[in-house]
Amino acid sequence: MSEYTAIIKESAEWWIGWIEEVPGVNCQESTRATLIETLRETLREAIELNRADAKSSAGGGFEEHSIAV
Repeated sequence: MSEYTAIIKESAEWWIGWIEEVPGVNCQESTRATLIETLRETLREAIELNRADAKSSAGGGFEEHSIAV
């Protein structure tokens, strides 16, 4: 399991948030708790889609390596 940073704030009647490390992962919800869960699910979906897209783009005959930063 990896860790990411959620940037969250209350704005009028909404809670809005972004995942700092992954562009395009942002959400808006009516409660803080719902926002955090929605960010978690949206991040999970974005990572799965990015993985599938990378594998599709590579075609066949590729290797996978873990890289830590």
